[in-house]
Amino acid sequence: MNFLSGEYECKIDPKGRLVLPAKIKANLPEASGNHVVLMRGFEPCLVLYPKVEWKAIYDRVASLNEFNEEYRHFQRNFFRGNTEIELDGTGRFIVPRTMARFAELEKEAIVVGLGNRVEIWNPDKYEEYLIKDQQSFSQLAQKFLGDKPGEEPII
Repeated sequence: MNFLSGEYECKIDPKGRLVLPAKIKANLPEASGNHVVLMRGFEPCLVLYPKVEWKAIYDRVASLNEFNEEYRHFQRNFFRGNTEIELDGTGRFIVPRTMARFAELEKEAIVVGLGNRVEIWNPDKYEEYLIKDQQSFSQLAQKFLGDKPGEEPII
């Protein structure tokens, strides 16, 4: 598994193009080539998946029973507007206008590597969604990564 990580301030040019940071681009899986999938996030951000990572998620969502109304509703909203993108040689791509509006992206963006995916945020919105209180963050770390019987603590 490739490891997409880091937080980067990026510019969006007047034509709506964003350049992926070199460290993010260098860590895209070779199997994906320069192909990525861009989708709306659950929060007001965009999510970029390497093509191989997207395939696993796609298969999981597409396999839901289409005869179940709740599953169809989820699939419709999950897949809407997803766009396969080919990065140019410098890692640049055009952010579709509908997606830029959704994430309120204009001239600047914060690009955040999250392991198997990358989130693209409006800088002000990103700040709103970060945990401000270290104690709350510490409690979440304990809840999700804390001691489990037979395991060494991660943190």
